[in-house]
Formats: sequence, C-alpha cells, structure tokens
Amino acid sequence: MEKLALSDEILMAVEKPSRYIGHEVNMVEKDLSKIDIRFAMCFPDVYEIGMSYLGIQILYDMFNRREDTYCERVYSPWPDLDKIMREKNIPLFTLETQSPVRDFDFLGITLQYEMCYTNILQVIDLSGFHIYAKDRVKGEPIVVGGGPCVYNPEPIADFFDIFYIGEGEISYDKLFVLYKEYKNSDMTREEFLHQASKIKGIYVPSMYNVTYMENGSVEKIEPLYEDVPARVKKVIVTDFDKAPYPMKPVVPYLRATQDRVVLEVMRGCIRGCRFCQAGMIYRPTRQKNVKLLKKYADEMLKNTGYEEISLSSLSTSDYLSLKELLDYLIDEMERKHVNVSLPSLRIDAFSLEVMKKVQDIKKVSLTFAPEAGSQRMRNVINKGLTEDDILNGSRDAFKGGWNKVKLYFMLGLPTETDEDAEGIAYLSEKVSELYFETVPKEERVGSLQITSSASYFVPKPFTPFQWAPMLPRDEYVRRARHVKDTFNQQLNKKRLKFSYHDQDISVLEGVFARGDRKLSKVIYDAYKMGAIFDAWTEFFDMERYYKAFSDNGIDYKFYTERERDIDEIFPWDHIDAGVSKEFLKKEWLTAKAGKVTPNCRDKCQGCGEASFGSGVCFGS
Repeated sequence: MEKLALSDEILMAVEKPSRYIGHEVNMVEKDLSKIDIRFAMCFPDVYEIGMSYLGIQILYDMFNRREDTYCERVYSPWPDLDKIMREKNIPLFTLETQSPVRDFDFLGITLQYEMCYTNILQVIDLSGFHIYAKDRVKGEPIVVGGGPCVYNPEPIADFFDIFYIGEGEISYDKLFVLYKEYKNSDMTREEFLHQASKIKGIYVPSMYNVTYMENGSVEKIEPLYEDVPARVKKVIVTDFDKAPYPMKPVVPYLRATQDRVVLEVMRGCIRGCRFCQAGMIYRPTRQKNVKLLKKYADEMLKNTGYEEISLSSLSTSDYLSLKELLDYLIDEMERKHVNVSLPSLRIDAFSLEVMKKVQDIKKVSLTFAPEAGSQRMRNVINKGLTEDDILNGSRDAFKGGWNKVKLYFMLGLPTETDEDAEGIAYLSEKVSELYFETVPKEERVGSLQITSSASYFVPKPFTPFQWAPMLPRDEYVRRARHVKDTFNQQLNKKRLKFSYHDQDISVLEGVFARGDRKLSKVIYDAYKMGAIFDAWTEFFDMERYYKAFSDNGIDYKFYTERERDIDEIFPWDHIDAGVSKEFLKKEWLTAKAGKVTPNCRDKCQGCGEASFGSGVCFGS
C-alpha cells in the first residue's frame, strides 16, 4: 500500500476522510517504472459528485488499458482540507499513488458545469504549478479540458493548454503519441501545442487570436498559423457498439451521488428541445446493441457488487430496444435481488407498467418535466408535450398507486409572460384535482403531494436560444414570487409545494455560458477572494463576483440581458459542434413564432449532424 499523502491526524480532522485515501474496489494499480505517461484525471468538485460521473469512469478504464499510461484520479478537496493543505503546504495529490499532481504529464479536467470554474483554479493552485497557461514551461503538466463546457471554453481559455472537443474515445491516442515525442526530445512546449492543434478535436486556445468590436462583442477569431484549423470540429464515436466501456468501474467507499451500475444505452437525443444544450451537442443519436447491454449488465454487477442498475441516456424512452432490455433486466435482477432504476422516461402507460414492476410505489415519487406552465411556452421551447399528455400520464400514475408527483419547470424562458408563468401553478393544481377525480376515497393510501420546482432559464451555446436575453436578476425573483403567490391561491394549496432556485447562481452561470476571454481575470480575481464550490449555495457569494466585475471594468449584464443580433459573431464560433448556425437560426425564428419542429426520427431537419455518417441520421 502506498504511503498516504495525509497523516492520520489530518484525516481525523476532516469531514469524510475516505474521500482522500483511494484504494477502492477496482482501483487500477500499475508499476510506475514501466509508465511513460501519467495522467491525472480530475473532476473539479467533491469526491462524491465526481465519482458519479460516467465520462471519467470511461476514460479511466480506456487510458489504463494502455501499457504505457497510468491514469489516476483527483477531486477538489472540501474546504476543510483545502484550508489545512494551504496552511501546511501540502500539494494536491492523486488517489491511486498519493503522488503530487504537479509531477504528472497531464492534468485532465472535466468541465461539466460553469459553476465549477473557480474549483479549476483551486486544483491547479493546490497542485503547485502556474495557473495561467502562458506562464507554464516544459515539465509542468499539460492541462486538458473536456466535457460539455468546452463548447464555449473561452472564459477559462487562459488557464488551459488544450480543450478536447467531442467524445474522448477518439483522439487521445494520437495526442499521447505526440506527447511522448515532445517529452523525449528538445521540442518546446509551444511547438508541442502547435502540433497538437492539428489533431482532430483538439483546440489549443493559445494558437488563436481574438479581437473585439467597440461594443464589446467579438470581431474575429483567427488562428496564428496557416496550418492551424480555423474551426475545430468535434469528434464522435461512429460505431457505438465498439466504444470502450468500463466492465470494472471503481466502487467508492462512501455513498456517491450515483451509487449503482450505469448502463449507457444511447448517446444523443432525437427531441430537439430548444433550451437543451446536451440535446444538440451530443447529436447524432446513437444506440447500443441490446445484446451487448445485457452482457455488460451481468459483468458489471459481478465486478462491483452493486445492488442497483440504472439506464443512462438523455431520453431513455427513445431507446428502440427498451422493452427487450427491460424484460431481461427485470427478470434477471429480480433473481439477483438487484433494483432497476429508470431515469429519463416519458410517463406513459408502458413506462408506468414497467415502473410498477421495478419500484416500491410507496416510497418513490414520479417525475414529469413539463418545463413550462403554458402550452404556448411548451411550443416555443419545442418540448413536444401537451397538457393532455401530462394529465393522461398523471391519471395513469394515480390509478397505478402513486400519490407523490414531482414537476420540473423553468422560469424566464424566451417570450414568457406572467400568464405563462402562472400556468405552473394552474397545471400543478389540475394534476392535484385529477388525483381526487381518479382515485376513490376508500382506495387512497397516504396523502397526495405535488412538488413543483422551477430553475431559471440560462441560454447555452449551440442551442436555438443562444441569441436570447436572460431576465434581469430582480425580475427572476419577482416572477418566482408571483408564481408562489399563485400557488397559494389554488384550491388544493395544502397538497402543493413550490420551490425555486437561487437567482444569483443562475445569473453567473449565464455570464460564463456565453462569455469570452475577458472573463478569465474575473474568475481569477474571484478565486483569489476565496470563491470555490460556487455550485454549493452555502459557499457561494455573489459579492465577490460583483467586485471582480467592477475591478475589471466589465458589465456582466452585457453577457446576460441583451438579445444578440442574428449575425453576431459568438465567442465560440470557431468551435464546430456539428449542428450548423443556420439550423440554429432557423429554430430561433421558429421558436419566436411559437411553432413546433418534429423530432429527428419523424423528419430530418438538416441540422448538420449527418456529416458524421452515423446514428439516427441514417436510420439506426
């Protein structure tokens, strides 16, 4: 066993010391004397969150299949340990070998959400090498970013050497071959990065120059060299059945957010919701063979000892072999006393019938995501869900024995009015009334509870709503309180519960989602003022950011509250996610007209993803 980086005294002084000791079930161990590349894989949040992320498990397994590479894991230390490490000058370390991150060849950071940006600086700072990429020299780790936020990485571009655009299974081998050449030669760091920028899916921000207009918007984004691509196109797995998948995922000692075997049944989504970035950037939709999934399920359960298995995709109901897979899992898992979890299902008769077989209906609530309160708004966002769909699903659920329903909504969607927002309360009331109409008094078990929650709309790159303005901060609060008041006027208000998110976090997320390179100093200054774990409301302090914006002469409302001109150059226009800007423009105008666009299986809309030659675009 490796000597732990933290003493027993320190481990006893911090919350959940098992976050930092490694040696979990299925952790990979290698002989360092035979390793050419050491890769520290980081999720910049607390261990329990990071261990639940499937993407890291896939890359961890894939990298460690290479004989010359050792991939280890690192997560953001919780504030209690962060304080101790700074006081005692303890460098950040990996779990596998308890080695300092600064000794690694690569630090790969997953960018899953914008509110982790100061944690990125925490990880680099505690590791003990230069925070800004321009200051790094040969021998310091190459910092690579991947995940959904790389589709606009500009606010954090100054801190990264490389961004990997797309799915990690494709281009890392070429990058590693180039790195070994760099490491064992007199090639400079800049020469390495220049050569890396020619690999498909690799974006090197230092190889591009950005200029701005007088009004603050982007004028142009140009590569510094003729052999650097003007646009970096994402890379994807075209044969999904051949993609590597971890049969022995690492099993944490403490309970993680996703404490179960995860089966990825499909990538992408056919639905085309106009607010949803994942539904656009993970196109085209590709499905995994059902026979392969059955095999994976058996092997992963055997290798982990988990008592639950979950199906993963953006819209599990759209997996064409779902019935066959579920029939198999329900039969097999019942025999093995393993629970089956089914997220991302549309609530229809088939789904409810399945859930009755796999869930204890006395303990589990059903979840709907109408997203908007009025039908007009559901058409604007292209949700593809009518009020009848919601009520019919609720009726079937009540008949099946459920009496707890969760409804998810957004506030502040483009063109939304007070009347649309009030619809959240009215729809919730209709669902509650339906319960009393559907279930005879003598058959009611327990009390009805309708829990509705609203998050604030944040426009994201590569969605039709990337042109849309956000509401002013105070208007979000007013609108949420107005909806709360409307709930209090309903007949069944005692059965209804309404909650809404923190508006400041949503506003800041909106700034970073569509921001540019001018924001890197804001993030750095906020971090220096103590900002970490901004996604956690108990640690988030907007005042730090107000001061950082002011100190840097930046009006944050420039990024949030203005509607973009239809032909404006965006900070991310040199990234190619497959969906064309012309398609997104058309969808933005269609949204403002309140019209619905058919899903990908019903009718191809020519979004641009067919260029990859894979998935639903070709009838699979």
